Amino acid sequence: MMKVLRGLSEVASDYECFIVDLWGVMHDGVTPYAGAVHCLQQLAGRKILLLSNAPRRAASAQSMLRKMGIADDLYTAILTSGEATWLALRDRSDPWFTKLGNRVYHIGPQRDRNVMEGLGLTPVAAPSEADFVLNTGPDDDAAEPRDLAAFSPELDACLLARLPMICANPDLVVFRAGLRLLCAGALAAYYSERGGDVYSFGKPYPAIYQMAMACLGASSQRVLAIGDSLQTDIAGADAAGLDSLWVLGGIHWGEIGGNADDAKSVARRRGLQPKFLMDHLGW
Repeated sequence: MMKVLRGLSEVASDYECFIVDLWGVMHDGVTPYAGAVHCLQQLAGRKILLLSNAPRRAASAQSMLRKMGIADDLYTAILTSGEATWLALRDRSDPWFTKLGNRVYHIGPQRDRNVMEGLGLTPVAAPSEADFVLNTGPDDDAAEPRDLAAFSPELDACLLARLPMICANPDLVVFRAGLRLLCAGALAAYYSERGGDVYSFGKPYPAIYQMAMACLGASSQRVLAIGDSLQTDIAGADAAGLDSLWVLGGIHWGEIGGNADDAKSVARRRGLQPKFLMDHLGW
């Protein structure tokens, strides 16, 4: 049964650890949500992991949070899909990664290039020169980030070169200050649908939750995952056996608004079972 909460304080005492999404829960890409920040303040002393599908290193995401006024002491640790990607490229312990070469073609903005740094990789200028493609999402400095057609020629060139693709952010879209923008997951979906080989890091995939639980040093029974996306946050929590709180005021707000009955129906149709619902994260 999905319970509608007025505030996190109603259930916070039932949990020792919290896995909290960033974009759509803590901020809108530009401005932090005051109620969400207040929640972290009230949870002082608990373990809080900020888990993000940001396609860049954790330190970079942390720097952005500081600029927004979300202080380091409000949470225990931060883990990003970009950090997980960097670690996988460094360690190459997964069989999929052992076959990759070192010449990489990057699809994404300059700000995400830290995912390739310090790994002995050689960035190349054309897919025909590469061993694999690293997809961190549309380069919004070079093309229209709302139109998939703007990126299809580049993706088609990678397909022609038969490059395996690493997707460092499974999100399909994000809302930045109310504007709907494509993410790396949308490019990866295009690539996979046309026969491309794609390996994705981040929510909802199991590896990121294994890393999250190890970071928290927690058992699943005492962890609450909080997120706004059914496809990534809630699906990932369900698969990991975690209780979840679905924040409706993020990516799905235009679809269901704050109608809890509609939200429950949408979740059930997708085979998902968040334990709690809330319009916006608040105490």
